[in-house]
Amino acid sequence: MADSGLSDTERHKCLFCRIAHNQEPSSRLLYEKDGIVIFKDIRPAAAHHYLVVPQEHIKDPKHLGPKDIDLVNKLVAVGEEFLTQGGGDIADSRLGFHWPPFNSISHLHLHVISPASSMGFMASLIFRPNSLWFVTADWLLNRLKNMKRI
Repeated sequence: MADSGLSDTERHKCLFCRIAHNQEPSSRLLYEKDGIVIFKDIRPAAAHHYLVVPQEHIKDPKHLGPKDIDLVNKLVAVGEEFLTQGGGDIADSRLGFHWPPFNSISHLHLHVISPASSMGFMASLIFRPNSLWFVTADWLLNRLKNMKRI
């Protein structure tokens, strides 16, 4: 996996590290297993809008390499299963990552949004697939696989 390179003090400064390790009283984990947590987005774009987050600090998707393909696949699988179990519709969903510098939190997190068809105009822009600021999980996986060939 990507190396965080963070000290304990720096990790404590990361909001998502604190949430992922149950150190943020204002947040509630909906799922926690095998180094992955899920919690609700504070500004949901649809009825189901979750963040799937590794407990290990990884700055953002640009810091991933070919060795992280399994991690991305795991984030997607856990997110899709959680969404389905919660009544969300995979066929009408959007899964992806904000691409730096257009991320507000510097801790890797997968957005799982459903129904995507219910998103308003601004949310549709913010979570527009494969734009300069938001990439799908499939796009990221293809990028990581292509890095392997180089």
